[in-house]
Amino acid sequence: MWASIKSFRHKDGDDDDATGPGRNAERNFHKERRSNETHRSTTDLEARLYKKVDGQPAKLCYIGHALTENRHGLVVGRRASLATGAAEREQALALVDSCRGRRCITLGADKAYDVADFVASPRSRSAGPHIAIDGHLSKTGKPRKTSVDRRVTRHAG
Repeated sequence: MWASIKSFRHKDGDDDDATGPGRNAERNFHKERRSNETHRSTTDLEARLYKKVDGQPAKLCYIGHALTENRHGLVVGRRASLATGAAEREQALALVDSCRGRRCITLGADKAYDVADFVASPRSRSAGPHIAIDGHLSKTGKPRKTSVDRRVTRHAG
């Protein structure tokens, strides 16, 4: 879900540079710094400015999360949350908690979940973590350190 970026206005109301008639006038957003701390949506006060991937534009949105069963791809849990930097990891653990009482599960996750706090958490919830290793290079040119331990990484043989 997302709202129009035109409704994202400065919190102190100092955003009236629209040119043209009407309430939906043309507006130039180029070189304008915006953040969740300084701006707020006028139509949905809880919507947050968020971008999923570097190089993509930020949008006012919430984040939807789904837990799927691996064999058939059926959705077994779903949630929506505010768009924050850690919302995906927090909601993934909450979805795993909602599946308690079932037998041991395997939790697969992409490289965005390769964070020390998240990697340690599934084991305490009877879930085996299978998390992709973030293989990006650091600013110094060395491979980034991973939080995934050797028990769940792919190895020869």
